[in-house]
Amino acid sequence: MSGHSKWSTIKRKKGANDAQRAKIFTKIAREIIVAVKSGGPDPDNNSSLKDAIAKARSNNMPNDNINRTIKKAAGDTESDNYESITYEGYGPAGVAVIVDALTDNRNRTAADVRHAFDKNGGNMGQTGCVSFMFDRKGVIIIENDNIDEEEITMDALEAGADDVDADDEVIEITTEPADMGAVRDALAEKYTISSAEVSMVPQTMTQLTDEAQIASMTRLLDMLEDNDDVQNVYHNWDMPDEE
Repeated sequence: MSGHSKWSTIKRKKGANDAQRAKIFTKIAREIIVAVKSGGPDPDNNSSLKDAIAKARSNNMPNDNINRTIKKAAGDTESDNYESITYEGYGPAGVAVIVDALTDNRNRTAADVRHAFDKNGGNMGQTGCVSFMFDRKGVIIIENDNIDEEEITMDALEAGADDVDADDEVIEITTEPADMGAVRDALAEKYTISSAEVSMVPQTMTQLTDEAQIASMTRLLDMLEDNDDVQNVYHNWDMPDEE
């Protein structure tokens, strides 16, 4: 998602009700579990876990929940093992969609994702059918609360960022995926980070003008994001600004 559509998602998360917040925490907990099982429980020696913890905190996940999840994952060898799977497809009018999932049942997840596409005027495609339209980048979002844009640009570039893009609401900083954590940590000493994660950034955006297609695309994103197995949804729809 690009700057504006990414920020729309952040605003939706900030306004989430308790049920939606619990669902977000569940998804992040899965990321923490996978990170611990693959690299150990020490975030200083496990960059994936460090990134997952930072994501948890940016979503206001309580520290008790984070620590409990880490301890459980480190000590419970019998817990569910989640598999990372990526699905690609098209929404209404050919909008490109990428879905990242962590699942303990790939057949169930594939069926659910396919159903979401089919029900909303899209179709799930083969691996690689749309990913070439995206660049894998670290994306750091900072609320533009009267920040000196020249100063933060210099700070970000000195920390290793590739690019800085600002508007009245947010400052979006892009990095190479491997550099995202270091840039985030450097900027966090001076600025409040709203979001920092590795994302699939679309190279070009697609606009929808037909109201029926807009409604279908909105329902598709909602169905995918409401699925417990789905971690991230990326797309190249130039979403209308949310009021």
